[in-house]
Amino acid sequence: MRHQNYFVYILTNGDRHTVLYIGVTNSLERRASEHSLGFGSAFARQHNAHKLIYFEAYPNPTGAIAREKQLKRWRRAKKEALIAKRNPEWRDLFTEMYASTTPSPPR
Repeated sequence: MRHQNYFVYILTNGDRHTVLYIGVTNSLERRASEHSLGFGSAFARQHNAHKLIYFEAYPNPTGAIAREKQLKRWRRAKKEALIAKRNPEWRDLFTEMYASTTPSPPR
């Protein structure tokens, strides 16, 4: 049996960081790509939220959905503190994930 991960993620809008969008998915790479191409949620698209700044992995959808709901109830300051623990510079983790999977040029 294949192990499946589910992800809770937080996006923001470019360098302004005025919006925090929280979502859940079973494929972080696919979902982040959809958001960056404008195929995400209407809210994320409207606010140009496509910069992946935080995520957590869960072994089942129930845990991921419960965490998503919990985070959505938090005040912004608490969400920012959570993000700052793992990503204090609010780097685009999606870009970094792709950078780390780029194959090396042949020698």
